[in-house]
Amino acid sequence: MSESPSSPSTAELLASCKQLGAREAAEHLAARPPAVIADVFARLLPTETRRILRELPAETRALVLAAASPELVQQWEVDKQYPEDSVGRLMEPPIGVFAPQQTVGEVIEELREIVKRAFITYGFVVDGAGRLVGVITMRDLLFNDRSVRLESVMLRNVFALQAAMPLLDAMRSTLDRHYPVYPVVDSEGKLVGLVRGQQMFEQQAIELSAQAGSMVGVEKEERLSTPWKRSLLFRHPWLQLNLLTAFVAAAVVGLFENTLEQIVLLAVFLPVLAGQSGNTGCQALAVTLRGMTLGEFGAGSTSRAVFKEALLGFLNGVLVGLTAGIGMYVYARMQGNPDALMLAAVTLLAMTGACAVSGVSGVLVPTALKRFGADPATASSIFLTTATDVVSMGAFLGLATLLLL
Repeated sequence: MSESPSSPSTAELLASCKQLGAREAAEHLAARPPAVIADVFARLLPTETRRILRELPAETRALVLAAASPELVQQWEVDKQYPEDSVGRLMEPPIGVFAPQQTVGEVIEELREIVKRAFITYGFVVDGAGRLVGVITMRDLLFNDRSVRLESVMLRNVFALQAAMPLLDAMRSTLDRHYPVYPVVDSEGKLVGLVRGQQMFEQQAIELSAQAGSMVGVEKEERLSTPWKRSLLFRHPWLQLNLLTAFVAAAVVGLFENTLEQIVLLAVFLPVLAGQSGNTGCQALAVTLRGMTLGEFGAGSTSRAVFKEALLGFLNGVLVGLTAGIGMYVYARMQGNPDALMLAAVTLLAMTGACAVSGVSGVLVPTALKRFGADPATASSIFLTTATDVVSMGAFLGLATLLLL
């Protein structure tokens, strides 16, 4: 006997699926009755539902699709036509759809049946071609005569979201509206689905929470409950890539092995330069990713961001370079090095140049990844760290070689 949709077991399954990755959620659901799984899917974000469906065994998937309502299955197919991270991927089947010629009384009778299987917020009015022409509220139905046609009481000039619209653009356009449900139309204005405001913001919250992990190679699918073997598969390839890029930085240091042998105290300040320039780059990277997330990068934004971060990197580099230069001077004098002043100047110049380049890299790394069709947050810090290490160490040791040897 299948469990009722309102049973605690279904609620527990729903909560578990929200916490688990797609594969773990599929394993957790696989033994449940298809009707229960279908009910859980109806309550999840459509994007999460599709990920879990792909992980279910083919036989179980077929049974679940057979148990789900035809309207929901059809909507899942419609949603797949739209790009990832678009409004169309979050659509639910349109319900409460009526014709302009219908009367208030006819609509009330239809709603009596619809509310038995779905929650209704608004009624949507479409013409013969399926184009959205109006919306009705429960107040409109309550305070008008039953014989009045919808075309006389509906609200016209309806605000609707485009199905192909990026999710971030949709969120910005709804910030001052706060409707519980938004109609979604295609390029011809036809009503193709509904999306709930809560789902849009929930989906975006999931994406934002995944950014920090993506920057160091942690996949969006990984959760606290993900088995260690699967976590290893997610993370290890990125660590190998990080090791490869670390070899590049090590090779740069190796080029100046003779310099380090003659001026050993340079090795003491290598981590100082790498750390400061790395932090400068990470600051620029954080601001750049935030700007991308909020849709602030338009035409010409990249060049302005590069100029700003180069200027900030230069100014910060001069200020921290002065402090580091003083530290180098004091340390070199303590070691009895006759070139203490020149070493301080090398530290100042290298820190200034490294911080300026790191700031620029913090903009160019994510924008380059985006231009090549990759997720701007994915492993950005790995490439940024390589760039800052190579520049800071190369500039420091190169200047020391040029000016002191």
